[in-house]
Amino acid sequence: MEEIIKKADVLIEALPYIRDFRHKIFVIKYGGKVILSETAQKRLLEDLIFLYFVGIKPVLVHGGGPFITQKAAQLGKPVRFVEGSRVTDEVMIKIVEGALKEINQRLVKMVKDLGVEAKGLDGKKEEIIRVRKKREGEIDLGFVGEITEINPSPIREVLREKAIPIIIPLGKGEDKFTYNVNADEVASAIAVSLNAEKFILLTDTKGILRNPEDEGSLISTLTQKEVEELIERKVIQTGMIPKVRACINALQGGVKKTHIIDGRINHVLLLEIFTDKGIGTEIIR
Repeated sequence: MEEIIKKADVLIEALPYIRDFRHKIFVIKYGGKVILSETAQKRLLEDLIFLYFVGIKPVLVHGGGPFITQKAAQLGKPVRFVEGSRVTDEVMIKIVEGALKEINQRLVKMVKDLGVEAKGLDGKKEEIIRVRKKREGEIDLGFVGEITEINPSPIREVLREKAIPIIIPLGKGEDKFTYNVNADEVASAIAVSLNAEKFILLTDTKGILRNPEDEGSLISTLTQKEVEELIERKVIQTGMIPKVRACINALQGGVKKTHIIDGRINHVLLLEIFTDKGIGTEIIR
C-alpha cells in the first residue's frame, strides 16, 4: 500500500507543472550516443507522448552524429572534424542526409506506434532552416551551414494538426544546395522562432559539472552570467560549450527556461519537468 501511495504523491507533485505548462511549446533536442539505442529512443518517445497527453506541445529536433559516423565507416569514408564541425564534402553530405532521414523515419514510426500522430519535417525540403556556408578560419568545411533564418510556419501547421513535429537539421543555402547544420543550434533557433516555454538538450552527461571527473558535482541551476564565468574558468569546456551557448541564445531570444539533461536516464524528461528537484542543469536568465 505504501508504494501505491508514493505513486499518488508523485502525481500530485506533477500537478502544478501540468497546470502551468498546458498549451505551451517545448523544443527538445535529441542526439548523442543514445540515439543509437532503440530502447533509449522508446523511453524518450514515451516521455514525449506523456507531454502530449497532458496538453504540452512537444517539438523534437534530432541529430545523428554517431549514426552518421557509423554509416560513413561502413562505406569506407574517412571522418574529419574541425572545431566540432564535421567536414562535409559532396559524398559526406549524401551520407549525412541519408542517415538523418533514416533516423527521422524511425522516430516518426515509433511515435505513431505509441498512439500519437507525428510528422517528419526536413529543414531543407520544407524550407524551415535557411543558411549560409560556414567557414572555420581558412578551412573550407564543405556543406556545413550556419543559420540565417528560421521559418516556423511548417512546424506550427503540424502543431495545429495536433501532431508531434520531428525535425531533420538540414538547411537550404541561397545556392539551393543542402547544408548540414549543428542540431543544437537548430533546436535553439527553432525554440526562439516558436516562442517556446522551454528548450531542452538531451546529452550523454548528467548536465554541467563543477568537476568533469565527478558526476556528484552536478550544478542544478545556473544564470547566463554564471555560465560565462564557468567558461572563463574552464569549468565548462570542449563539447559542452556549444550546448550552453545554444541555451544562452535561446534565453536571449525569449525562451523562458533551458535545460541540459542526461538522455541515458530512464524517463529523464518527466523527472526534469514534473518534479520539484529536477535531475539535470537548468540555465535561466
